[in-house]
Order: sequence, then C-alpha cells, then structure tokens
Amino acid sequence: MNFKKKLIEAVKDQQSIFGDTLFEALPEPEKKIKEESRAEFHVKEKVELENTGSFFMDDFQKADSLNKLYKLIHECQKCPLGKTRTKFVFGVGNPNADILLIGEAPGRDEDLQGEPFVGRAGKLLNDILIAINLEREEVYIANILKCRPPNNRNPEPSEMQTCMPYLHKQIELIKPKLILCLGLIAATALFNKKLTLGQLRGNIYEFNGIKTMVTYHPAALLRNPNWKKGCWQDVRQFRKLYDEIKDNR
Repeated sequence: MNFKKKLIEAVKDQQSIFGDTLFEALPEPEKKIKEESRAEFHVKEKVELENTGSFFMDDFQKADSLNKLYKLIHECQKCPLGKTRTKFVFGVGNPNADILLIGEAPGRDEDLQGEPFVGRAGKLLNDILIAINLEREEVYIANILKCRPPNNRNPEPSEMQTCMPYLHKQIELIKPKLILCLGLIAATALFNKKLTLGQLRGNIYEFNGIKTMVTYHPAALLRNPNWKKGCWQDVRQFRKLYDEIKDNR
C-alpha cells in the first residue's frame, strides 16, 4: 500500500473518533516526489507515517473508564508543568455522577495530595455542596489543568490547550447531566470564549448538550467574602435546575 492510501486510511480512522473538522488537508506526496529522488522519498515516507500516527492517535482516547484513562495519562509530560508537579491531579468523585464541577488548576495542597479542591478552598466547596443538599461523594470534581502551575499563577493558553483533551475525555466517560464551572478561567476554557464572570453568571449554557452554569471559584470567595451572596444565588439556581432535570427523567 502506498503512502497516500495509508495516510487516507489513517485520517478515516481518526474521523470516527475525533470528527471531521480537526485536520487540514495535507500536501500530496506526489509533490514531494518531484523534489526528491525515489529512494529518498521511501525513507522519508516511513518517518512521516510514524510521526503521523503519533499525531493522529493518542492512546488515552481509547480509554473506556476513568481508571483506564488515569493509567494512560498520569505520567503526562506534554507540557513543562509535568516536570514541576508533585502529583498529577486527575479528579475525584462518583464516576457516574450527574454533576461535574470544573475548577481551574491544582494549588499547593492539591499538588501535594493529588486530589482537587482540598485545603481551605476544598472545605468551602464541601460546605457549598452541603448547603444545596449535595455531598462531595455524589459529584465528580476535576480541573482544566491536571498539574499545578508554579506559584499558583494562572494557566497559560498553551497549557490549557494541551490539557483540555483530557477533561473532554473525562466528560465523555462520566456523561454528567449538569456542569458547574468554578471561576472565570474554567468557564472561558470550556466555552473557548472571552467573557467576564458577570456576563457568565446567572445564565444556563450548553456544552456538548450538557447544561452548564458558572459561579465563583471557592478560593476567590475566601479572598472576597462579599461575593458569597452571589455564589449562593448561583448554586441555588443550579440546584433548582438539577431538580428539574431529575423530575423530567
């Protein structure tokens, strides 16, 4: 089978997994033949095909459970944060949860323990859940990034772009009925839009058919307690939406 046919088959394989819009048209191999000798082309064909395979297919996309996904990605070194982390912070909670909470990135406590939302921010999040009659064990909690940015700085766009496919796969496996984004960074990364928190709060959106809302990050509430009233309004609306979804099943 020649290079062109192999490449077409590889693209078709990926379409069944990733959809039709991820890849741009690749140059025709015949154009390169005109510039290279036949022997040189055969050598380059093999190298390009190997590189193409690693580009088109990541093993983690084959995972059919969260446990398998974790095993495939927990040693990730795709961005510089892999070298500076203490622990990979995958996510925690009910793998079949109706509700998925998404934060920004691990902090110091999360990096040390390997679990999202621990420490003071985690305790506040637990209290918020209890206030709307939910337990931490009922929901699933994850972050945009799986590794802590140095000094808790904001995630860089390249880091989020690298890590987001992992979160997308988690969402695919969990199949939540509702998503709550905790903070502006989580929301803008998920929606891929630059909006203010004021524009996002109080509205109901859809992400891949999943109803989604946005509220403050618990760490922001610790720094600005006057925002807690707004957060309470948000999570009460979120709970009401959840009850409506349950009643309509």
